[in-house]
Amino acid sequence: MKSHAYFSFLLFVCMISVTQVQSADLLQIYHEAREHDAQYAAARAAFVAAQERLPQGRAGLLPVVNFTGTGLNQYVDTDFGPERLIKNRGIVLSATQPLIRIENFIVYEQAKNQVSQADAQFVLSAQDLILRTAQNYFDVMMAQINLDVAETQKKAINEQLEQAKRNFEVGVSTIVDTHEAQARFDLVLSQEIAARNALEIARRTLQSLINRFPHDLQNTSVEKIIADPLLLPEGEMEDWVQVSQENNFSLKIQQIAFELSEQEIRRNKAGHYPSLDLVAQYSNQQGIGGAFTGRGIDLTTKSIGLQLNVPIFAGLSVQSKVREAVANRDKTRNDLENVRRMTALQVRQQYLNVTNGIAQVRALRQALISSRSQLDSTLLGQEVGVRTEVDVLNAQQQYFSARRDLAQSYYNYLMAKLRLQAEAGNLDEEDILEINSLL
Repeated sequence: MKSHAYFSFLLFVCMISVTQVQSADLLQIYHEAREHDAQYAAARAAFVAAQERLPQGRAGLLPVVNFTGTGLNQYVDTDFGPERLIKNRGIVLSATQPLIRIENFIVYEQAKNQVSQADAQFVLSAQDLILRTAQNYFDVMMAQINLDVAETQKKAINEQLEQAKRNFEVGVSTIVDTHEAQARFDLVLSQEIAARNALEIARRTLQSLINRFPHDLQNTSVEKIIADPLLLPEGEMEDWVQVSQENNFSLKIQQIAFELSEQEIRRNKAGHYPSLDLVAQYSNQQGIGGAFTGRGIDLTTKSIGLQLNVPIFAGLSVQSKVREAVANRDKTRNDLENVRRMTALQVRQQYLNVTNGIAQVRALRQALISSRSQLDSTLLGQEVGVRTEVDVLNAQQQYFSARRDLAQSYYNYLMAKLRLQAEAGNLDEEDILEINSLL
């Protein structure tokens, strides 16, 4: 009995676990996408790789130490005696510490900016993951709603079709009503096939994000949509534009790119400047000079001093590189201005999408209530003989369309909220939590 009870308990736990795996909300899907999305994983790897640019740039300011070892056997044959073997052995240890290398200092500053740019790019990739996850999730939800509407319409129209056939058989309606219902049924049947295909495509798209097929997702009820208070964004439109000019990560990336182009001009100009290094060397050689004297000698040298390098002429390549860097700087400046304007435009668009989306959702809420009342009254009118089957079909079509339009406008409103936060540079997991609580 204990074994049977234990087995039943395990079976119950497994059933709960399977249900939890199959039915996932937006937050769970986002966590899976963060673990399995290949695009986000590539962005993470690029971020890790970019962190190495800082030590690489710093290396140009640090000393360079080289060690060289030599071991040679020289056989010298002269007219003054037999062949002689001279063993040439030696070590050379050299160290160079850059003292004045303007180009290396600029490269180090560029490395800092490149790391900052990589940081901003990774945050932008994280925000893009949130937007892609939410959009794919809502696409599945909307495709499911379209399928549900098509199936419900098919069921209702089929009932009307059967009733029209019965009424025609008993002579209380004409064949026109039957043909009207049949035409509506055939149309909604084709719509159901298209909706089922769209749902499969939406699920496969989400599968590419989370690396598993989303068998079942938590649906959003109409009651939940109606209960949402639909809060307006805090602040005016231009306040959001101002915030985006300071925090938008695409704008930050382009701003750093402009700074890098300015530094690139100075780096190329540094090709005209002299460099100064501190150089030290220790050399211990054995058996050198044997090829001329027939007898090698041992020699140890130590040296330390300054090495000055003054570039005089390099085929005008430095001037050409400077002109190229200046042109690239001008291009980057225009790109920065374009990103700044597009960011402001996107903020204004998303702000309007949120505010107008709220008005549209509220209007469609009332339209759904009115459509439900119209359908109920039409059904009642059909029972008392003042409404026909065509009237009922039209009322049903209007009601189902209102449900679909309400859900679509609600998901568009939620996506506009997320995109507005992203354009302002404030989108993070907290926004996913907030949206998830509304579903």
